[in-house]
Parts: sequence; structure tokens; C-alpha cells
Amino acid sequence: MLTDTRAPSRSSRPTWSLLGPAFVAAIAYVDPGNVAANISAGAKFGFLLVWVILLANVMAGLVQYLSAKLGLTTGRSLPELVAENCRTPTRLAFWVQAEMVAVATDLAEVVGGAIALQLLFGLPMLVGGVITGVVSMCLLSVQNRGSQRAFERIIAGLLMIITIGFLTSLIVDPPAPGAVLGGVVPHFAGPESLLLATAILGATVMPHVVYLHSGLARDRHGKPESGAPLRRMLRVTRFDVGLAMVVAGAVNLSMLLVAATHLQGVEGTDTIAGAHAAVGHALGPAVALCFAVGLLASGLASSSVGAYAGAMIMQGLLNRSYPLLLRRAVTVIPALVVLAIGFDPTRALVISQVVLSFGIPFALIPLVRLTSNRAVMGENINHRIVTTLGWAVAVLISVLNVVLIYLTVRG
Repeated sequence: MLTDTRAPSRSSRPTWSLLGPAFVAAIAYVDPGNVAANISAGAKFGFLLVWVILLANVMAGLVQYLSAKLGLTTGRSLPELVAENCRTPTRLAFWVQAEMVAVATDLAEVVGGAIALQLLFGLPMLVGGVITGVVSMCLLSVQNRGSQRAFERIIAGLLMIITIGFLTSLIVDPPAPGAVLGGVVPHFAGPESLLLATAILGATVMPHVVYLHSGLARDRHGKPESGAPLRRMLRVTRFDVGLAMVVAGAVNLSMLLVAATHLQGVEGTDTIAGAHAAVGHALGPAVALCFAVGLLASGLASSSVGAYAGAMIMQGLLNRSYPLLLRRAVTVIPALVVLAIGFDPTRALVISQVVLSFGIPFALIPLVRLTSNRAVMGENINHRIVTTLGWAVAVLISVLNVVLIYLTVRG
């Protein structure tokens, strides 16, 4: 992993050449967990939860910008700063919960890749999971050898494949605008809709990339000099994040809209395999193929990004680096166990996103505290409005999780 904080002069470089870190982070917002949560939401509740996707996308954009700003301003990643400001027991506890988030992340990515390989080639789920883990490790090795730009290009290419794969279904047969607008009004329809809303939030405001984006920006741009160079990089970062979130939001919304249009009330569409079959029946085999290819690209790309985040979290909170193979084994093995025992893969994906949602406050609270601390950020401290919005996001998600636990216990 790159940790050089020197920033060569970029004043003469065009803005487009400085884009990239946000698109790596955006992969986390179009991972297989998103596919499962969004398709389940659309198939079960139609357009009811459109507003959740829109809200989650806005919140994710704010959070990702704050994380990148922290990395650029301080030259440190969020895990490193958390470690510096915590006593050892707190730091280790933070690492344990972050590691649980990493396991849940890899569960979603590996299971999603395995489902895609089964749909495309008929491979057994366990074999597909192993292949997904190995290929994602090969992708990550590009970054691990110090080629940050090459890694970003590979991930951006996979993001393009994902976008084409999932938007094709929407373009072929778009939904009625009036029905979509009806889902913009916030409301729920029972505990199951709340569970899916929490899963969507967990799949969109991904805690592991809250940690990651600070390091991504630092590894790519170093620590720009204060004044005009840093202000320019922050402007570029806002554009980078905004563009990446528009792409990710469009993909997420397309998943739900396609499910709401073609899968609602159709038997067997509560699984990704069933949804794939229904899409093929309704829109043709070519569209179904695009769906499966998009899912495969999603699993491969998001698994490598998740492993990158896990390595950064471990290095920052434990103050030491671990071999790439060990890092992958820690998070991939639980996913392979889930595949081996035959647990329903789509349900496993949704549950993994709920687990991720519980990890969000642990990433957001230190992020908002650090970026609103003048001793850390200097003149780039958050505006009061931004700090208020950051706290509102953390509180909203925390309250939603408490309500979810209560409703789940009540049955």
C-alpha cells in the first residue's frame, strides 16, 4: 500500500487526470449486496423504497467527500487518525468491529461473484466463490505493487461494465414516471420494508469505504500544500465524488426500478437467480446476459476494493502490515463457509448489508468529529452546516438500526 505523502505539483494537470479515487470507492455502492437489497426491495414492495436509494446516495456523497478531505488535509487515513486519538483497548475494540464489517463486506462480494459465475457458466457456488476470491486478489495485487493509477483504471473499467449491465434492463423497458415519483415520498410498509431500507443504507453508505476513501485520496494525491494547491484538490475531489455518486446512484436506482416493473408479484424473484430468470423471460436472453455480466464485474471489483479497505483498516488500527494472502483469507473464509453449507445466498447478501449498516456509526462518528476539529483540519474545518448534516446522517442511521432490532425481536 502506498503511504508516500509527498505531493508533486499538479497545477498544470487537467482536472480529468486527477479523477479516480471516488470511482474506486463508488464500486462499494454497486456491489452484489446492493443488487440483492435493491432487487428484493423492488420485487416485494414495488417503488416504495425509491426515496431510500435517493437519500442514501446523497448521504454517501457527503460522507465520501468528508473522508477524502480528511486524507488530503492531514496526509493520514481515518484508521490512522482514530488510532492516534484512542487508547489501546478502544483502538482494538474499534478494529474488532471494523473487521466484522470487512467480513460482512467480503461475504457479499464473494457470494455475488459466485452467483454470477453459476448463472453464466453453471459452476457450483463454492467453486465460484474460490474463483472470485482468487481473481479479486490478482486485481488487488496491481495496487499492492504500487500502481495506484493502473488499479483505478481497472476498477473504472469494471464500473463501466456494471453500469451497462444493469442500465440495459431499464433502457429496454422503462417504468411509468408517475409510479416512480410515487416512491419519492418517504414511508414504510411494515418491518420487512424497514429491514430492506436498512440493508439499502448499509449497502450504500458502506462503512469500509468511509475508512478507505481517506487513504485512497492520500495515496493518489499525497498531502497537497496548504493554500491554493489544497483548495484546488478539494474542488477536484468534490467533482470526483459527485460524478462517481451520480453513476452509482443511477445503477442502484435502475436495479430497484427494473425489479418493481418486471418482478413484483412474480414467483421466485426473491432470489438473484430467480430475478435473472424473470428478467430473461420478460426482456430477453441478451438483457439477462448483461445482468449476469454486470453482477460478475460487481463481485470481482468490489471484492478487491473491500480487501484494499480491510488492509488499510488493519494497518491503521494495528500499526502493522500483513501479507495480502493472510488479509484475504481472514475475510474470504467465512464467505466460503456460507457457500459450503448451502445457506440461501440472496438472504445472506441482504443480512450482510444489515450488518454493514450497524458498522456505519462507528465510521461516521470519528469522521465527523475529526473533520470538525480545527486542531486536525486547520482552515479546512467543516462548515457548521456540514457538521450538522454529518451528525444528522450518523443519528438517523443509528436510530434506524435500534428500531430494526426492536422490530426484529418483537417478530
